[in-house]
Amino acid sequence: VIKCKAAVAWEAGKPLSLEEVEVAPPKAHEVRIKIVATAVCHTDAYTLSGADPEGCFPVILGHEGAGIVESVGEGVTKVKPGDTVIPLYIPQCGECKFCKNPKTNLCQKIRITQGKGVMPDGTSRFTCKGKQIYHFMGTSTFSEYTVVADISVAKIDAAAPLDKVCLLGCGISTGYGAAVNTAKVERGSTCAVFGLGGVGLAVVMGCKIAGASRIIGIDFNKDKYAKAKEFGATECISPRDFTKPIQEVLAEMTDGGVDYSFECIGNVGVMRAALEACHKGWGVSVIVGVAAAGQEIATRPFQLVTGRTWKGTAFGGWKSVDSVPKLVTEYMSKKIKVDEFVTHTLPFDKINEAFELMHTGK
Repeated sequence: VIKCKAAVAWEAGKPLSLEEVEVAPPKAHEVRIKIVATAVCHTDAYTLSGADPEGCFPVILGHEGAGIVESVGEGVTKVKPGDTVIPLYIPQCGECKFCKNPKTNLCQKIRITQGKGVMPDGTSRFTCKGKQIYHFMGTSTFSEYTVVADISVAKIDAAAPLDKVCLLGCGISTGYGAAVNTAKVERGSTCAVFGLGGVGLAVVMGCKIAGASRIIGIDFNKDKYAKAKEFGATECISPRDFTKPIQEVLAEMTDGGVDYSFECIGNVGVMRAALEACHKGWGVSVIVGVAAAGQEIATRPFQLVTGRTWKGTAFGGWKSVDSVPKLVTEYMSKKIKVDEFVTHTLPFDKINEAFELMHTGK
């Protein structure tokens, strides 16, 4: 058993608490990882808020991390101690019908237990003050050591800087893949990206790499426009600067609508606007943001009858074990940006400050 520091969420709506936790050794087909770097994501904050119906407490949150394999359980063959890895919240077992289908990346092998906050055998590897602590998204990267299923880990280039590539565990991969895998943005096309946070910027980057000729960023926060333009946005607008609905503004700006639109906020009203901003006949809108539980989307069916397509994406459609190492290689060869997404680097004990910075859009 390893004793180490972890940020424990004892209950919903309270700040994370830095505690000494015990991390049990990995069982069969499990991997124990020394986490070197982790990022914070709105998904962690959503569960911490108490609004997530799948949220279990007490829990160790975190799902954008990178580290070094410390030990492996029986039967683990893909990684060994000392390997550099990224934990994966969407695993890839290679055996289930989802993994065998090229149309999806949603491996279902451990979905039930992962959602319940436990390892595939139904138990936890974390204890603190005599209490069992739940796992989160199969990763729990807010701990100096974590245990994950062997299908939830990608071995990456040992030379990669872990404080940067940890972001490929969720946000950057999600946005980039939404553009290149889910939408399949084409050269010369016009795109609109709603929400210019980390995921939105990754969508902008993906649209640019795919050769889009016009990329319109939409956000209330004008402080984000300069960064969006660095990533490839050709122009940025705020819905607050117009009296008419943003979808009408975009239709006028683009002679009938955009070819591709992306919702990167998790707001069902914006999801509708993003669909309706698409061009009749061929426009495709991708939902990337995660809306709160129980919310529903609406539009007039005529929007779809007249040739628009509504799609969704999880982790950018990447089959995780196969793709994350390739994404790291793309970063190392400067095809995709990663360093530019990092705004602040904080010590682990300032994790609550990291959440505050995220909530204020900084």
